[in-house]
Amino acid sequence: AVVSTQSKQWYQRRVHGDSAISVQLICTSFCLLDPIIEMSVPFPEIKSNHSLVAKYVTEPLWKKLSMVKTKTSGFTLSKAIACAVEFDNQHCGIYAGDWDTYKDFAAVFDPLIQEYHGISADSVHTSDMDVAKIQGNIDPKAPVHSTRIRVGRSIDGFGLSPGITKEQRLGSR
Repeated sequence: AVVSTQSKQWYQRRVHGDSAISVQLICTSFCLLDPIIEMSVPFPEIKSNHSLVAKYVTEPLWKKLSMVKTKTSGFTLSKAIACAVEFDNQHCGIYAGDWDTYKDFAAVFDPLIQEYHGISADSVHTSDMDVAKIQGNIDPKAPVHSTRIRVGRSIDGFGLSPGITKEQRLGSR
């Protein structure tokens, strides 16, 4: 169908607070909608301006990734960096919502993780659970004042704590 300029209409819809999405809807005489979506979310003000998020979430990357949602839990870059946007005291300022977050937002996560852990881009993680190989540097004369053990779970196909949906949480029980 040929669509005239007069049949094009532009709409503004509010999502995610003040963020706007422009959607161009092309209507034919049969009331069929062929959406051509032109989306962008305004670049956020990152209050933690000395954080790793402020360093690695650039406007060009934001423009490229701001509308991406992960398959597992619909997690977005906006959700990942919410604490750095909201608070001015974050060092790192980013959280992954699910496994897909690391892949979908790799352009942000990879260099940020590398700097945070002081590793190079070609580093490979190795895991060795042989307790005999553990060598500590704890002074045996020093008393233990405090200890903490954190246990978390990561289940394939489910969001991590920041991104798990209610349905996923109930399904993981």
